[in-house]
Amino acid sequence: MKSHRLTNILLGLSLVIFLFGTGYKIGEYRANQTKIELPNYNIVNAPTNISDSKNTKNIDFSLFWQAWERVEQKFVDKKKLEPQKMFYGAIKGMVASLEDPYTFFLTPDENKQSKDDLGGKFEGIGAQLGLKDNRVIVIAPLKDSPAEKVGVVAGDYINQVDGNFTKSMTLNQTVSKIRGEKGTKVKLIIERGKKEMEKTIIRDVIKITSVELSKEKLTECQNNCVEVAYLKLNQFGENTNDEWDAAVELIAKQWKNKEINGMVLDLRNNPGGYLESSVHLAGEFLPFGTVVVKQESTMSENRTYKVLRAARLPDVPVIVLINRGSASASEILSGALRDHKRAKLVGEKSFGKGSVQEALDLDKGAGLHVTVAKWILPNGDWIMGKGIEPDIKIENKITEGNTLTKQNDSQLQKAIELLVK
Repeated sequence: MKSHRLTNILLGLSLVIFLFGTGYKIGEYRANQTKIELPNYNIVNAPTNISDSKNTKNIDFSLFWQAWERVEQKFVDKKKLEPQKMFYGAIKGMVASLEDPYTFFLTPDENKQSKDDLGGKFEGIGAQLGLKDNRVIVIAPLKDSPAEKVGVVAGDYINQVDGNFTKSMTLNQTVSKIRGEKGTKVKLIIERGKKEMEKTIIRDVIKITSVELSKEKLTECQNNCVEVAYLKLNQFGENTNDEWDAAVELIAKQWKNKEINGMVLDLRNNPGGYLESSVHLAGEFLPFGTVVVKQESTMSENRTYKVLRAARLPDVPVIVLINRGSASASEILSGALRDHKRAKLVGEKSFGKGSVQEALDLDKGAGLHVTVAKWILPNGDWIMGKGIEPDIKIENKITEGNTLTKQNDSQLQKAIELLVK
């Protein structure tokens, strides 16, 4: 069996339009294949060791094949009888019966999309999607994406996609309908507050840069202004650590040369990603051996992730920005810095994603994401469904027709104020 594993945490929410990002434990599962003959098809049977499972030894799988055969014989529209599609649908139904939005089956095409997205380039509208109260919700639009340009914002519910109601679709199905080739259009009916509105979006190539770095000052300041380093982290993806390392090296020099008075770490609308990245980044601020996050599981030994390197920014004052689009690995990093009193949090309550998934590569390119554990912050909090409350709560109120900029960003301006005054 060929396998390569990376401990991971699922992105902010189960699926995202650039379909997850999120590093995972990636393993390849090869079933022992035994062929059995059924009318018209050769079906690959379950792995032989499944018969030893305590939960399945009393299950008569002949009922499944009986239903399959009856559908094949009786269903009126024979053109819709696509064996491969029916097969995938059966697996998806089995997994959906667990009623966990973060556990799901991926067809080969969906699994490929999931992996490609972490590379930082895909075609679509550039918005991360998830589930909240069993409804499809926008976790965050990506910066300068088609979704952002037409006014889609974090917290918008998606009620329809091209006339199809999402309440009758899975998250995977919703993502598949929204995603598409550059230049094509998709019409969304979104709900914000109690108001529905229509958004027609032209899909494009979406490129994701994990790290954006600049120096910023208070908008009101005109002369001899004190500046701070402003680092915007968009995701915890494949290239995050390399981009982060280059940015931190520059910040360390600016701090040493007294060019800056501190650092604003912006995790707003960051849906998460690789768990290892959140631990790596926390190591820039916390002492060697400090606990970053704990992982609890009923299937394997519990694990504690600690800082295992020397911090490069051990004494740089830090303010972390969060909002309802900050999820998963973003919450691990911000929560760890808060719990160890290393940073103050400014903004809005985070999303609340506290579970760990394992992503398995199955035969023929298919995939399976399974919730295997929950993660706990250093102070013992499990933030699933609750989120993290900021130390200083402040909302950005942008009126219709206006765009959020660094100059009118109340949350960013508050963070800068805390560092320079």
